[in-house]
Amino acid sequence: MAARIKKGDKVVVLTGRDKGRSGEVIKVMPLEERALVRGINMVTRHQRQTAAQEGGLIRKEAPIHLSNVALSDPDSGKPTRVGFKTLEDGRKVRFAKRSGETIDG
Repeated sequence: MAARIKKGDKVVVLTGRDKGRSGEVIKVMPLEERALVRGINMVTRHQRQTAAQEGGLIRKEAPIHLSNVALSDPDSGKPTRVGFKTLEDGRKVRFAKRSGETIDG
């Protein structure tokens, strides 16, 4: 299956405590169907001090399920579904179903 959400995409959170917020995708884990989004789903972890890193409470992003995020429309910034189409030159590109705008290409 083709990737609907990729690293670097701007996404909007649909459900959960960060509903309505948007951020950039840092990493996509297709086998787990999850993504890391910058500034979204922040959790606090206790970190033991090491030679390379100091200890204490650190805040970092936790993965969020792909069903709970939607691509941000390039025109309006609202959540949109993703479609695929083939251009005249043979390239397969993603497009926003809300506005019809191509996403990559």
